[in-house]
Amino acid sequence: MLDYLLRRLSLLLFMLFALTAFTFSLNYLFPGDLLTNFSGQLNTSFSQSQILEEKYRIDDNVVIQYGAFVSRLFKGDWGLSLSSGQTVSSHIAVLLPATLELCFYALVVAVLLGIPAGIITSAYYKKWPDKIISTLTLLGFSIPVFWLALLLIMVFCLGFGWFPMSGRIGLLYEIPAVTNFILLDIWLLDFPYGGQAFLDALHHLALPTIVLAMYPTTVLTRFTRDSMLNVLEQNYIKTARAKGLNRRQIILDHALRNALLPVIKQIGLQFSTLITLAMVTEVIFSWPGIGRWLIDSIYQRDYPAIQGGLLAVSMFVIFANMLADLTHSLLDPVSRNQSHGKV
Repeated sequence: MLDYLLRRLSLLLFMLFALTAFTFSLNYLFPGDLLTNFSGQLNTSFSQSQILEEKYRIDDNVVIQYGAFVSRLFKGDWGLSLSSGQTVSSHIAVLLPATLELCFYALVVAVLLGIPAGIITSAYYKKWPDKIISTLTLLGFSIPVFWLALLLIMVFCLGFGWFPMSGRIGLLYEIPAVTNFILLDIWLLDFPYGGQAFLDALHHLALPTIVLAMYPTTVLTRFTRDSMLNVLEQNYIKTARAKGLNRRQIILDHALRNALLPVIKQIGLQFSTLITLAMVTEVIFSWPGIGRWLIDSIYQRDYPAIQGGLLAVSMFVIFANMLADLTHSLLDPVSRNQSHGKV
């Protein structure tokens, strides 16, 4: 186990090095002045430029500049946004929780719907439940996220008026930021109108969560179905059938645990997919998350913000995948050997 953890730690360090090296190289790849790309400060005086050149080691070689860049990252100095003039780290601290909150609820919905649907389709293989769920899964998998979002807005927002079209909470409620997770902040602050604000926040979360959860739900359904069918063909399952166990006993007592082991790893991988899909969802629903901010920064050519957003999202995806891999290895010791060619 110790060797496995050391191998994963070395892989994590290499990935972080590759990510920071790529982000650092963007300062040279972006058009414009190199000092502006590093600092995010425009129209500086001569004396200010001298101070910034010393701070960012502009006159030194690239290796020393990279070392200073990594040192500033650890200190939380990620530069200034060209469009707002505020620090990039402060933007990320406010916006990243909104994206993570949306992705987390979408993943919960995907797990609660996808895994049971996959189990049902495998239990009724080639029967009507399997055919109906597989057809719906294929439809959900094929629908583009932006098309589904626009369709739901037209039907449930503009048509029936059941849900709001944009934002995290209504304008009637002013929630001071504590953790920047809106539901958690409402619960922590304990307002007199907290119950109404909580319901309003859930109301705003509904459609973005459904849109974002559609793709991972279909993937988990199909993956769970394939994994269950593979397990149900094993000899120990055939032996259980020969002993006279019914379908429920075979699935719950013998097949489900082994079938869910590869699904756990797939859940972690889906979180990185959710971060990508969240960018489109946030733009359509005007959700104030880091994906929408990153796309706005691209339109505004705010290079320090693009660097910071790319770095924050990528680091989170790397850590999420690493955590999912470690969790899967802890629950399935055989995978630790198989991943390195051992039997």
